Amino acid sequence: SEMSRIKDFNVTYEAISEDHAFSEGDTIVGTVNFRLTKDVKVKSVFVKAKGDSIVKWTESCYCAIPSRTIWTYKFNHISFAGTSLPQGAHTFKFRLKIPEGNMPSSFQGKHGKIVYVVEAKISRSWHLPSAVQKEIKFVSKAFLNTPQVMCPQSSSVSKDVGVFSKGQVQMSATISRGGRVQMSATTDRNVCTPGETISVVAKICNSSSKNTRPKFKLEQKTVFRCNESTKKWVMNLFKEVGETISPNSEQTVSCQLKIPDDAISTIHNCEIISVEYYIKVYLDISFAFDPEVVFPLWSHGATAQGISAPVFKAPLMQHPGPTLTTFLQGEQPPLYTSIYQHQNETL
Repeated sequence: SEMSRIKDFNVTYEAISEDHAFSEGDTIVGTVNFRLTKDVKVKSVFVKAKGDSIVKWTESCYCAIPSRTIWTYKFNHISFAGTSLPQGAHTFKFRLKIPEGNMPSSFQGKHGKIVYVVEAKISRSWHLPSAVQKEIKFVSKAFLNTPQVMCPQSSSVSKDVGVFSKGQVQMSATISRGGRVQMSATTDRNVCTPGETISVVAKICNSSSKNTRPKFKLEQKTVFRCNESTKKWVMNLFKEVGETISPNSEQTVSCQLKIPDDAISTIHNCEIISVEYYIKVYLDISFAFDPEVVFPLWSHGATAQGISAPVFKAPLMQHPGPTLTTFLQGEQPPLYTSIYQHQNETL
């Protein structure tokens, strides 16, 4: 059949980091490969990259939102205007500089996902296009420009214990990265990476007649939004209980809070999926409302388990015919914007 004339159609790309992830401003370099069993008239061969988010679950009625395109960027659109490509193997190099923008990280969850792919497509007149996709791992750096990330991590709270005892409990807490004691512009940011240790210090003044114990907790909250409904998941990733603080005493306690190695990135810039982290420092007081201070925490540097992008490297194959020679000779392929101006056109 006509469709079977295109064989071994695939798109590959080169890894640029040890974790095989891409971020805003990075360049994706790769190749499109296919083999023709006969000469074929091709209208065009092009490559694009896109990200989609989707949320769905079942309740009394089926609740689903179609994929929402986060960004689509076409590049290296190569038009042949009906040129007949010869039988044999064909290889095309492409290059894409991911634009700077506010895009969420890759994510895979119980009720939704955010997926980025590179897609290659071969179009022919009077035929359905042939397409192939390769998933890419995207880790957003957008939140690093968020004003809240630059705020110092300090807070305080005071609480009257109540009718069963006398006095007041006061607590102030500060947070720093990587076990550092002195604060600096870097450690003032509430940003962490998987596997990192966060040092949390709490100064507690217990002027009540009750014993109290400090507790430290790291929570991850994931929210899926679907039409008018939401699904919320709160997971405790870390918890530690400090020593008892006697009545009418003052004490400074610390906790080395380790971020899990598989902690996924914070997602704050997707309409239908969000992932947030909080460090909570609170006091356990019998027969009283536990006072607490809460720090928002921004995780950067990993994506959800199950999403991976292995290293793809394809050798450059010499084209058997002269038709596409100009796209194979250069060390670097041309930028898409130099070939095709309509970057946001829907394919």
